[in-house]
Amino acid sequence: MTVANPILNTDSYKTSHYLQYPPGTTRVFSYAESRGGVWDRTLFFGLQAILKQEFLQPVTRAHIDEARGLLGAHGVPFNEKGWRRLVEKHGGRFPLEIRAAPEGSVIPVHNALMSVVNTDREFFWLTSYVETALLRMWYPTTVATISWHVRQTIKEALEKTADHPQAELPFKLHDFGSRGVSSYQSAALGGLAHLVSFKGTDTLAALLAARDFYHEPMAGYSIPAAEHSTITAWGREGEVDAYANMVAQFGKPGQIFACVSDSYDIFAAVNHLWGKTLRQRVIDSGATLVVRPDSGDPETIVAKTLELLAGRFGFDVNSKGYKVLRNVRVIQGDGVNPESIKAMVARVIRDGFSAENVAFGMGGALLQRLDRDTQKFAYKASAAEIGGVWRDVYKDPVTDHGKRSKRGLLGLANDGGYRTVAVDAARFEPVGGGVNLLRPVYRDGALLVDEPLSVIRERAAHA
Repeated sequence: MTVANPILNTDSYKTSHYLQYPPGTTRVFSYAESRGGVWDRTLFFGLQAILKQEFLQPVTRAHIDEARGLLGAHGVPFNEKGWRRLVEKHGGRFPLEIRAAPEGSVIPVHNALMSVVNTDREFFWLTSYVETALLRMWYPTTVATISWHVRQTIKEALEKTADHPQAELPFKLHDFGSRGVSSYQSAALGGLAHLVSFKGTDTLAALLAARDFYHEPMAGYSIPAAEHSTITAWGREGEVDAYANMVAQFGKPGQIFACVSDSYDIFAAVNHLWGKTLRQRVIDSGATLVVRPDSGDPETIVAKTLELLAGRFGFDVNSKGYKVLRNVRVIQGDGVNPESIKAMVARVIRDGFSAENVAFGMGGALLQRLDRDTQKFAYKASAAEIGGVWRDVYKDPVTDHGKRSKRGLLGLANDGGYRTVAVDAARFEPVGGGVNLLRPVYRDGALLVDEPLSVIRERAAHA
């Protein structure tokens, strides 16, 4: 999906900024960072998708005509001369260089993640004009950050309690968030960000985004699963028949299927219907039944469900001394967020069960319960070339020093730890030597880096 008109992919007030810079301004250098927030590190992701969707389409004369009419009626200035010059001189392509950290990098907050500078001195006003579109990378980066930090929680638990933690880990957090976001586009980009760290998802839009933007033919997987309507349609008296139908339809050797079991009484369903009436059918099917509670206090319900299933289906004790259920597992999809996952995992381990017995489905807390201030993302000008001389640009509000911005030409280095460094004006490499990890990814309308999801996943996994 491309934007309908690249000129209008900005905020209204941006259209007047070309008139506001000092006389003699020829270049503007900006950067983006997380200024702090909930997490101390961010997993940078999603810029490649944004560039492909929104920065490869040239501006046309028809776009200019449309923008002139709309913005004139809207009450703001329009730089018609500048945009027409862009079409004449550059074929409508943006004369910008965008540098960015490699996607999948996990970088401490308060560091530059991206820089932008105009490559043609006539278009100094364009660096700030594209802020609106570029800063939307806060969304996939924040989702990827949440998912990665949850991965660390689950990874630690699996390494402590499971025999094969690396095999279990990719499917322990499942994306349930598609219906809870504001748009299809959010589902696609946010769901894709989750798939940097995991491979379980029910967000089909994310699979298409992975294919279209990151060369991944199949980024995630799911299993047959029940919802309340398919169970309650049988009536309360037919609850056991609904479960029996699930076994008949999906209970094949080596297969996995999930069944929501709290429509009426989760404990009775687990203890009597699954644990007695259908127990042997589940075992004989050769499949793994995943029981899904969907109400109540997550920590308590998961613990009780594991206890009941262990009593009915039995368990083995693995090499690390933890109980592993036979034939069955549990997935919790209600009230799931990073903090509740920590509590549930801690309780599971405290009760002597391996973390491999449980998976989690996270919806709104993964894809929607976040905003730009979750990680305090900002895009700021830090230098301007005026009269042929680069000048530091910054703000430092006396009312909130947390909003103090960086100054000068900036890059990112890693010499035992990530840090933002000053770079020279000639090559944008660190002053005093070294390598700027903000590598060119876009220049003058062309995408310079086009990485597959597999490379980004590997980078994130080893961060």
